[in-house]
Amino acid sequence: MARYIVLCNYTDQGIRNVKGGPSRVRDSVSAAEATGVKIEAWYLTMGAYDIVAIADVPDDEAMASFLLSLGAQGNVRSQTLRAFPLEEFEQIVAKLP
Repeated sequence: MARYIVLCNYTDQGIRNVKGGPSRVRDSVSAAEATGVKIEAWYLTMGAYDIVAIADVPDDEAMASFLLSLGAQGNVRSQTLRAFPLEEFEQIVAKLP
């Protein structure tokens, strides 16, 4: 499983309808699980991003599909980071020439 960090900001539509946000988050988590994406953590944040989520995903295609469906709802815009734990970092560095 690959791990991703998803950084989101509300769109104008999303912030206008923010009171419905918690139920949309729960619906999105359920929809994600149906595609194999497991949302490990979800946070409302203050600063440059409104939302930070951490997801475990079977492959890039599953993540892309989930993010496209999330974006199509029009409530958030996302930036996604592939995250490598220390063990994978060690394996990557070990392959360097």
